[in-house]
Parts: sequence; structure tokens; C-alpha cells
Amino acid sequence: MNAPATSMDDDNTDIRWARMEEAREIARLFLISSDGLAAYIWSRIGDASGSLEDIGTARYARSGTAFSFENCLVVTEGARVIGMAHAFEMTEDDPPTKEEDPVLRPYAELEDPGSLYLSGLAVVESRRGSGVGSQLMDHVETLARASGLPKVSLICFERNVSALNFYHRRGYREIARRPLVPHPSLHYADGDALLLAKDVFGVDRE
Repeated sequence: MNAPATSMDDDNTDIRWARMEEAREIARLFLISSDGLAAYIWSRIGDASGSLEDIGTARYARSGTAFSFENCLVVTEGARVIGMAHAFEMTEDDPPTKEEDPVLRPYAELEDPGSLYLSGLAVVESRRGSGVGSQLMDHVETLARASGLPKVSLICFERNVSALNFYHRRGYREIARRPLVPHPSLHYADGDALLLAKDVFGVDRE
């Protein structure tokens, strides 16, 4: 999948594909975007000697896998990463994920094969509300079209009202939901996880 690097309104700000050495910045932003879900997953695969950022950095420094810097777009301001979007194709050929962990099962059941799945979108606090997130979403949707994928899909917590409103304004609609299973790592103790999708060619399809 190809997405050209482009300059934003600020001459010092660009959107481009991430580099391996930016894996730590990506992991830090992904921890923000996941509302505690990444913290839960990474704590299960790590050990006591590494921080969550260390675990996430190692994951995003990999190549040839969905959770890789290779599938991340970053917004840079000079040398600083101020935003990221992680998206990859959820292929039709992959069988539905059967998740034995009850906390993760709802998200495994909210897969949308054939879409470009937006796994994470985050912007540093000092630049939120400045249009960086919208610019990233424009690129993600352009990437889906360029790849011949009809939809962008994503999962959003029902209780994350600001994020949900952001996606609704961009034309994303709910196509499925599952009750979340509470855990101390998650930012929300109740409500549903929502699968949202947008047809990037302008025609809604189930």
C-alpha cells in the first residue's frame, strides 16, 4: 500500500510513513489511542523487566507483521512525531479470530474482513484540536481507496464520546457492537465496544 508523504499547512509539518527508529513514539501514542487495551495486551506478553513502552516499542520495530512501523503513518513537526495512524488490511482470506481471553473476545468478534482496519489514531496533547487527526484520517481513507479497499473500519468505545463524535462527523457509522468486559487496565468500566465503518467510495454497504 502506498501513501505519498505530504506537507501540511505548516511548512515544518509532514505526514509520511513511519521509520523503525520511531517505534517508541508510535508505541507511546498507541497506548493513548487504545484507552487501556494496549496496556492490557502488552502486560500479558511482557515481563517484569520491561515497561509497557519497551514492550510496545519492540512490537512496532518488527517487519512483515500487521503490528509494525511499516503500517503506520506519522505526522512530524521538525524532528518530533506529533501524531500517528496505524492501519492495515483485514483480509477476506483470514479466518475469524477465536479469542479465548474473555477481555479480548469482544474485539476479536468485531472484525470487518475486506476493510482497511484503523487500529490506532493518536495526536500529542499539545496539538489536539489543531486538525492533525483529521489530516491523518484523510490519508487513511485515501490509502484505502488507493488499495482498492471499499471501507475503513475501526473500533471505538461507546463511552469515549469525543472520539465517537469525531468519527461520526467524518461519516462513520456503527455496524456492530459488543459489551466490553471490564478490567482495571481499561479506561471504561462499562458500555459497549462499537465497530464503525465508512465506505470510502461514497456508497454505504453492509
